[in-house]
Amino acid sequence: MTEPYDRYFPYERPYPDQQAAMSAIGAALADGTDVLMEGATGTGKTLAALAPALAVGAETGRTVIICTNVHQQMRQFISDARAICRREPLRAVVFQGKQSMCHIDVGYRECQALRDRTRELVEVETEQAELRAQAERLLGAMEAGDADAAAGRAAVMTSLEELAETEAALAGGNICAHYAANLREETDAFFRWLYDDVRTPEEIYAQAEEAGWCGYELLKEGMERPDLVVCNYQHLLDPQIRRQLFRWIDRTPEEVMLVFDEAHNVEGAARDHASQSLTVRTIDRAIAECEEVDDARTGAVLQLLAAVREQITAQVDVQVDATERSVLDEQWMDVPLPGRGDDPILDALRATEAVPAVAATVELALQIGGNLDAAYDRAYQRGETSTRQTSPTLTVAGFLDQQLAAEADPYRLPVGGIRHDPGADAATHRLELFTTIPASVTRPLFAEVGATVLMSATMRPFDVTAEVLGMPDAVQLSYPMRFDPDRRRTLTVGTPALFQAERRNPETQATITTVLADAIGYTPGRSLLFFPSYAEADRYAGQLRGELERPVLVDGAGVQTQPLRETFLETAEAVLCTSLWGTLTEGVSFDDDAARLVAVVGVPYPHLSERRRLVQAAYDAAVSHDPDAGWRYAVEIPTVRRIRQAVGRIIRGPDDYGVRLLVDERYTRAGMTMGQYAVRGSFPQHERAEMIDVDPTKVRFAVRTFFTECDGYPDGPPPIDG
Repeated sequence: MTEPYDRYFPYERPYPDQQAAMSAIGAALADGTDVLMEGATGTGKTLAALAPALAVGAETGRTVIICTNVHQQMRQFISDARAICRREPLRAVVFQGKQSMCHIDVGYRECQALRDRTRELVEVETEQAELRAQAERLLGAMEAGDADAAAGRAAVMTSLEELAETEAALAGGNICAHYAANLREETDAFFRWLYDDVRTPEEIYAQAEEAGWCGYELLKEGMERPDLVVCNYQHLLDPQIRRQLFRWIDRTPEEVMLVFDEAHNVEGAARDHASQSLTVRTIDRAIAECEEVDDARTGAVLQLLAAVREQITAQVDVQVDATERSVLDEQWMDVPLPGRGDDPILDALRATEAVPAVAATVELALQIGGNLDAAYDRAYQRGETSTRQTSPTLTVAGFLDQQLAAEADPYRLPVGGIRHDPGADAATHRLELFTTIPASVTRPLFAEVGATVLMSATMRPFDVTAEVLGMPDAVQLSYPMRFDPDRRRTLTVGTPALFQAERRNPETQATITTVLADAIGYTPGRSLLFFPSYAEADRYAGQLRGELERPVLVDGAGVQTQPLRETFLETAEAVLCTSLWGTLTEGVSFDDDAARLVAVVGVPYPHLSERRRLVQAAYDAAVSHDPDAGWRYAVEIPTVRRIRQAVGRIIRGPDDYGVRLLVDERYTRAGMTMGQYAVRGSFPQHERAEMIDVDPTKVRFAVRTFFTECDGYPDGPPPIDG
């Protein structure tokens, strides 16, 4: 029986789980119901969501927007969309932000100012052309004896003189030649080219650059009612950008269906988009700006700015001791704010006699800052400045306005910050409005659109995802890995539980090094090792170099991931040590012979920072039916998802094979007695069923046996040492 989504499935036949997923997703989307889907590698998640979504979109007149924050996945979306287009023509657009597509490399505010002035210039040019044509017609009428034509032509010529002055003034300022070409020239050929296939942002940029056009603005203009849009998370999670995107595609929210890939990242991305920060340096610039303003009203604003600066600095400083201050670097350190109120900064401001009406003064600051910002815009347009300045007063006032509004939001809380400022060779401070539970961001989004699919290889537990993101009624779908289980081996190694103190134990470190060296030594190929931090990755890399004859590479903060990955793949039997919280944990495949061993050392819980404590407390308060909600939602589940992502890097196809090594007693059955720290129980049942407990001294035997069974040793298995 033919299903509606079959015409959007570009290959011969779907996998069994893929077929089931398409049927279930299609039914849910047709009913306007959200979907949570976990699908292991090999499930075909992308097409399982995309094909039925496009079918429902065609039937209901909706646009499908699929988005990810992983570049590799975006490339996969483009590949699948192109395959679909060859079977069923689509109006598909791949959209990225202005920064990646700008031909003259200016910021958003500069671009906006240039666009406005350029459009005004071209409009004047168009009006001049129309008036010149009218003048020619009137001249003809005069020569034909029309007595009234002379007066009309005189008026037209006067208008032309005035417009010439306007044109000269506009042309003497800052404009964008690329955008001007968009407005002046015939661009129909671009849009025919655009929809002849699925074009990447790079291709759009190159095509527009060759013609002298602005590809970004052309793309915005040509996105009207597409069948499919591929974009990044920010286009949906930022409310302002989302409204613009919906306007560009000429769709109401109800006419849109969303597909989020790698959706285990939505929580963190939504939290980041909802959080805002204000630095003392910005306040200082705002004070300097207001001191130059000839407006008596700025006195009250200056008092407010000074008081805000004083309170942020004082309330952060009182929480930072001398030891912490002595080790400050250029990275921000979170600092809890004192006091019992929800916002001690605002409480202190209201108690300050110098600022009698905080809300009214903030509103005044918004007015003054807005006027200054408009003046900067005009100066840039006229060419009086080379950059488009933004009013720091407006920036500070906007933050304070948000801070006042956040008082009614229990999940948006202030967090202090301090770091070393190398420019001033001193400490500097900031205040952040931190969003603890992102459902306040995601729930309105999911409620306003037609339906949403969230998919990932690590989506479970579904109840946590639904609670965190605000999708209580979503359909839940799960499809485990269907590859031959004999082609993979998950070993849980009973080393001491690697809590902080144990990780510093030299004997334990020696045991871990031996376990890793044994596993690597009997692995016929490359090995990928994940640690709780870059520091531990570096430490064990150094110890392994003393135990192995193989090349040992190490990742670290500031290391470029792509060159490191390329070196790893080009080096036979290389070992790569990195942090579980680094960029190699997900979105990067090491399939086939790229790597045969992946190990996670310890249970890499994230650093218990001030903001994580706030997140825990928020979930404890919000999810009262679960006494461990804070720990589970804020710490355990994100960590286990990260671990699952890491161990999923090497088994990517039915012919692939490899060993997954989990090194810590907490992964073993014996560790199940450790209460909330017993992470084994947080893995899905089908993954727990594959875990084999191994004594540290037996790891080499287990690894050698597995690769022998998989014919991984072309020259025969190596002998067991010792």
